[in-house]
Amino acid sequence: MRLGIVASHPVQYQVPWYRALAAREGIDLTVYYALLPTAAQQGVGFGEQFAWDVPLLDGYRWRALPNSAREPSLDGFLASRTPAVGDVLEVDKPDAVIVSGWHALPLLQAVWAGGRLGIPLLVRGDSNALRSRPPWARAVHRWLLSRFSACLAVGEANRHFYRSNGVPEARIFMVPYAIDEGRFRTQAKYWAPKRDAIRREWGIASDDVCILFAGKLVPKKRVLDLLRACELAGEAGAAVKPLLVGTGKMADEAERFARNRGLEAVFTGFLNQSEISRAYIAADCLVLPSDYGETWGLVVNEAMVHGVPVVVSDRVGCGPDLVREGLTGHVFPFADTVALGDILVRLARDPAARQRMGREAARHVRRFSLEQAVEGTVRALEFVTGRRAGAMT
Repeated sequence: MRLGIVASHPVQYQVPWYRALAAREGIDLTVYYALLPTAAQQGVGFGEQFAWDVPLLDGYRWRALPNSAREPSLDGFLASRTPAVGDVLEVDKPDAVIVSGWHALPLLQAVWAGGRLGIPLLVRGDSNALRSRPPWARAVHRWLLSRFSACLAVGEANRHFYRSNGVPEARIFMVPYAIDEGRFRTQAKYWAPKRDAIRREWGIASDDVCILFAGKLVPKKRVLDLLRACELAGEAGAAVKPLLVGTGKMADEAERFARNRGLEAVFTGFLNQSEISRAYIAADCLVLPSDYGETWGLVVNEAMVHGVPVVVSDRVGCGPDLVREGLTGHVFPFADTVALGDILVRLARDPAARQRMGREAARHVRRFSLEQAVEGTVRALEFVTGRRAGAMT
């Protein structure tokens, strides 16, 4: 089966799925990118230029689409334009095309082109039903989703979003968000014996309970909520130590807050993919206090692979799938720093519970695997084409 995937740019957490699909017998995959970003373009939102230090273009076939934007970038819906995507698809003649959401114009241009060419279209985005939307937005979503022959759900909240917008259950296929577990487990095995040295390097004492935040320091992540909760936990006598990994426009504000409140928080700056496991190994739990803008939160997958319990707000998209209350971690009401602080106190005082939840987290996250994502994709492709994946080349 000849499959095309249209994406705005290479994303480190999507590439393992591409590779796994490309390796699946009967799938002839091409990924079409609207933009191959420079280090400066990649750094939008991070506060510094960088390039991912893991290969993103190996292990599958890809093409760069002609981009007609004057200064193509990742900064906004209209920052890239690929009107020639239809010409490319007409020549390549894929049996089906997966579009990775609708957050950038090239993705919608692929939808228009696929519809014009009569190519079955599938969508794999991460919009979810955790938040309510105005009637006009629901109407747009219902109309847009009617253009797709199938929807690939990354989790339960995403599945519910499709159902609530009129997509029949028969056209929804579970294709869970999954990370490259093999790479992370290898890194975890390497760094685990060095845990004490890593913590000393960052000034984390052996009796400190390390509370990790990993991500961009931007408003939707609510990093100040974490720092306030750590302050409250400290006032209650818990020896918590915030470890903040990332950069962004709120970095200075977060550091000032910690300094003014006397919080001994550790700010590491940006850690690339080959380094991030050091933070998970050092941590005793991960906290993601984000708002509705956190439509999934793959740092939660990553932490769980490392055996780290997780605490998320009730607006984080992965919560319904990954966080089993008291088993793999905890969910707290959004922006309720008192509730979060109470959770941190309980975790700090019960190392046995942290270890138990960490072990269960590592087991539970295996249910969200690349193998499941590939098999769900194959079932969706066979549904929209009416043929088995191995029947076409």
